Amino acid sequence: MSILPRVAIIGAGKLGTGLARALEGAGSLVTLLGRDQGSWGRGIADREIVLLAVPDDAIGEAAGQLAGIAEIGTDLVVLHTSGARDRAALAPLIGKVGGLGSFAPAQSVADPATALERLRGAFVVLEGDPVAIAAGKRLAITLGMRPAEIPGTAKVAYHAGATMIANLGVGLAGMAARVAWEGGVPAELAAEIYLPLWRGAVANVEELGAVAALTGPVRRGDVETIRRHLEVLTGNERGAYLALSREALRLARASGLEETKAAAVEAILEG
Repeated sequence: MSILPRVAIIGAGKLGTGLARALEGAGSLVTLLGRDQGSWGRGIADREIVLLAVPDDAIGEAAGQLAGIAEIGTDLVVLHTSGARDRAALAPLIGKVGGLGSFAPAQSVADPATALERLRGAFVVLEGDPVAIAAGKRLAITLGMRPAEIPGTAKVAYHAGATMIANLGVGLAGMAARVAWEGGVPAELAAEIYLPLWRGAVANVEELGAVAALTGPVRRGDVETIRRHLEVLTGNERGAYLALSREALRLARASGLEETKAAAVEAILEG
């Protein structure tokens, strides 16, 4: 077995293409395959690992199609890249390959050209049988990623949290810019003004943890500021502010906010 894994990736979307470029940049031999099943047999020949970088709902179908290919054998490990599904999604391949599992980067790949840079240092969630876990760790080492093994039963909860950060966090950024613009901040400035603030908040969480990193009116118990915020917010924006402020209040209490101030904040958040 070579030091650098020989990999076939099925799925030429952003993640599949990004992983292919990143692995090639790290020195691995990689074949990137699309939806044309006629090319899969040749593409996986002489490969050690097959990555299924397809939508979650397509994993089972792709696994079933792979199971019928002559080149499939016990010298091959098949991993999918879903953050929410476990190895059970690959059920058609049970007994046909040497290992089954999942390799889910905890990183957003929006531009395949920057994937190697984005993935380096990021966690990748591994789940599967021992052979699959070993293969996933080889991929992680090749990409300079940090392998994190979790049980299959934890994947949905893990992925819900990842979605809050990577996807809904982007939605929150868009919402904040819109609130500022609708309140009178010029649109171009509203789109950029919070980015350094966001980066600083992330850096603080990374350095200090969420409890110590919390700042702002909830942490200070500044009821009048919170009241004024709520006066200008409506609809989804108001709902998001209230939900996130309740979580911030939990952190503020853990960080030492005195209970009289915490109770006053809680009262205004509960209406």
